[in-house]
Amino acid sequence: MTVIAAVGTAAEAIDVVRSHGPNVVLMDVGLPDMSGIEATRAILALHPATRVLMLTMSTDESVVLESVRSGACGYLVKGADRDEIIDAVGRIDRGGAVFGVGAAAILLRAFEVVDRSSPPMPELTQRERDVLALVAAGLTNQAIASRLFLSDKTIRNHVSNIFSKLGVHTRREAVALARTAGL
Repeated sequence: MTVIAAVGTAAEAIDVVRSHGPNVVLMDVGLPDMSGIEATRAILALHPATRVLMLTMSTDESVVLESVRSGACGYLVKGADRDEIIDAVGRIDRGGAVFGVGAAAILLRAFEVVDRSSPPMPELTQRERDVLALVAAGLTNQAIASRLFLSDKTIRNHVSNIFSKLGVHTRREAVALARTAGL
């Protein structure tokens, strides 16, 4: 792991992402110029491949849920020990998600009320949903092909089918719909 920068404002974080495109950003919710949630949205709009880990004092349910909705891949409360934070950064960098005990309990409660009878984006096949989730995670077609043990051409076909079925023209539009649907 290499620390690229340590900054104190959302604007500075966004500038670092713009200039360096880091794999993972540790984000606090309470920043002086805008919330970490808003900053996360801005960072992911600018550089969708960057993954965000919230590291904050807040255990407020609405903050946890809004952080996840903004695209954060993890949520730890300050006070997590050094090894837990390092492990979380590594897991998130490898495509995982990490939620501390309090945040995980909040997320589980939030999903208890979700109707599980139909998958999100039912117009897509399960494989297309898998590919779209990886697109939303910022992976290239080549990386998706490698992860799913498929050819680049097959992934290009899946992406084309996804765009057609969702009525979008860009990866960014598809990612926005995927995040709204909870993929």
